[in-house]
Amino acid sequence: MRTRFIQELDNLRARLLRMGGLAEQAVDRACQAYHDRDLKLCHLVLEGELRINSMEREIDELAFDLLAMQQPMAVDLRFILAVTKINADLERVGDQAVNISERVMDLVELPKVDLPVDIPRMAAAVAAMVRRALESFIEGKAELAQAVLEMDNVIDRMRDEAFISLVKAMNEHPELTRQALDTLLVARNLERVADHATNIAEDVIFWVRGADVRHNVQQEPQPAPAVTESH
Repeated sequence: MRTRFIQELDNLRARLLRMGGLAEQAVDRACQAYHDRDLKLCHLVLEGELRINSMEREIDELAFDLLAMQQPMAVDLRFILAVTKINADLERVGDQAVNISERVMDLVELPKVDLPVDIPRMAAAVAAMVRRALESFIEGKAELAQAVLEMDNVIDRMRDEAFISLVKAMNEHPELTRQALDTLLVARNLERVADHATNIAEDVIFWVRGADVRHNVQQEPQPAPAVTESH
C-alpha cells in the first residue's frame, strides 16, 4: 500500500510539472507576442488555456482522491496541499498570459509607438521567477524558493516605474493613451505573474519546512521525514 501511495504521489508531481511547463510556455509566448506584435502567438496562448484549465481539474481530482482515500500525514499531507495551491496559481499564470495576449491583439491594431518602458526586461525577470519557483518544487529546495521571494520586490519596482513613465507619457501625448494603457496593463499582468510565482515559492517552503511564510509570518520550521526524497 505504501509503495502504491508513493507511486501516486510521483504521478501527482509529474502532472503538476507538466502543468508548470504549459503555464511557463504560455507566459513566454505572450511576452514574445508583445515583442514581435505576433498575432499567431497570441492565438496559441488562447488555445493553450483550454489545456491548462483541463489539467487543473485533473490535478485537483487526483489530489482530492489521495486526501480522501489515503488520509496522509505530516510531509505527505503538506505535499498534497501544496500541490493543490500551486496548481491554482499555475492556472492563474495561464490567465495572465491570456490577458497579455489580448492586450497585444489590441496593440497590433494601433500604430506602433515608442513608449518609455522596458517590457521585455520586466518579462525576462518575471519568467526567471516562474522558472526558479518551478525548480524549487522539482528539487524540493526551500533555498531556491526563498530566492524567488526576494525577487518579487524587483518586479514591484519595475511595475511602479512603468506606471509613472506611462502616466507621464499619456499626459504629455494624449494621442498615445490607448497604446500606453495597453502597455500599462501588460506590466500589471506581468506583476501578477510574479505574485503567483511568489505564492508557489511560499508553498514549496511550506511543504519542505512546514513553515508558513505568507505575509512575513514566522514559524519554527519542522523537520521533514526522510520520505520527502521520494517526492
